[in-house]
Amino acid sequence: MKPSIPKGTRDFSPTEVANRTYIMNTIKTAFETFGFQPIETPSFENSSTLMGKYGEEGDRLIFKILNSGDFLAKADEKLLSNKESTKVISQISEKALRYDLTVPFARYVVQHQNEITFPFKRYQIQPVWRADRPQKGRFREFYQCDADVVGSKSLWQEVEFIQLYDTVFSQLGLQGTTIKINNRKILSGIAEVIGAQDKLIDFTVALDKLDKIGKEGVIKEMLSKGITEDAIKKVAPLFSFKGSNLENLDALQQMLAASEEGKSGVEELRFVINAIDQLGLTSASLEVDVTLARGLNYYTGAIFEVAAPKGVKMGSIGGGGRYDDLTGIFGMPDVSGVGISFGLDRIYLVLEELELFKYVDLPKPKVLFLNFDETTDIAKMKAITVLRNRGIKSEMYPDLAGSNNQQKKQWKYATNREIQYVVSEVENDTYLLKNMENFEQLTCSLSEIIEKVK
Repeated sequence: MKPSIPKGTRDFSPTEVANRTYIMNTIKTAFETFGFQPIETPSFENSSTLMGKYGEEGDRLIFKILNSGDFLAKADEKLLSNKESTKVISQISEKALRYDLTVPFARYVVQHQNEITFPFKRYQIQPVWRADRPQKGRFREFYQCDADVVGSKSLWQEVEFIQLYDTVFSQLGLQGTTIKINNRKILSGIAEVIGAQDKLIDFTVALDKLDKIGKEGVIKEMLSKGITEDAIKKVAPLFSFKGSNLENLDALQQMLAASEEGKSGVEELRFVINAIDQLGLTSASLEVDVTLARGLNYYTGAIFEVAAPKGVKMGSIGGGGRYDDLTGIFGMPDVSGVGISFGLDRIYLVLEELELFKYVDLPKPKVLFLNFDETTDIAKMKAITVLRNRGIKSEMYPDLAGSNNQQKKQWKYATNREIQYVVSEVENDTYLLKNMENFEQLTCSLSEIIEKVK
């Protein structure tokens, strides 16, 4: 059988791992500069922790893990015979791979609330899994790089997250990203004034697809969900909002005059926009996007989405928002939080397309001992041990060269891996050392090698 990997997953070469590490380290440094602390949570959670937190569409994309042993033993035979998979799943699967890092974080906060100092600023860089249809920039296994604050309702947190996005993308050399912002209270207000409060989730999920399926596609989906033509006519101006951020906010203020919640959302956005206008951004731009909905049920305030620079065909490379009571689902009500995520894999593809990766040195030895004489192997390994204890990366070519061709193979190995120093001979505590960059060759002691290569 020809070996393969599941669709939506990837292998990573040493160069790809180095480039991904460069991105993650850039994000991690920014997280810590802004005062966030790291945590980690398990790859899988109890299904009850995850299910029902992401909306109907999100729940379908959660990878379920079959129970150990005879997982069908406790399953209802009638449900099995009728092939009612959605009903039988809870009987054969009690755990699931995490869909994102936010819900596990909420669970973590509730479980560890007595150990945490609030407001709690945490970051998390770990893989997540979604049973999505693979395509460019969309994978079934991918990393998220999240930062969240819980225990504060201050809108300065939203301001800081916009600055955090700008800081990371500036340091990566990614000019021209657009940070889109909206507020779920505005969307709730719109649903209220058009008389579709009971269809809020259907309304926001459909509206969020505007850039993917267009105005006609959104209208068709709204109609299919029971939203009336009259309601859709009232919301039509949203499809073509133009002007500056403040002009759009003024237009929304008028549209939502009859909704207290909607007006509250507009004022929250106005605070953030005004603050960023005064503080400034380095490389990104901030844009009010009234069609931005982000289909996750737990958002209650500001919502963010980051678009790649114009000309790069890629979905969002980051997103997040405010959730006022996410921990309430785990028995800890009234703890407000806000967070954002960086899409590592999509950021990688954007940097690659724009040729923005800096040269990254792959891990390699500083000194390579060639293996031409097995009688000196112990002497070489003793020297290597001393070098390693001094923090100098060193190794011995493992296989003995029994011919000229095999010796050439070892020299080629040093060249291909771009190893700077090569020891080809060892005799009476002296070493024949060659600098592969300038081809200088000299006989020296081990202490002299240490001084030279450092």
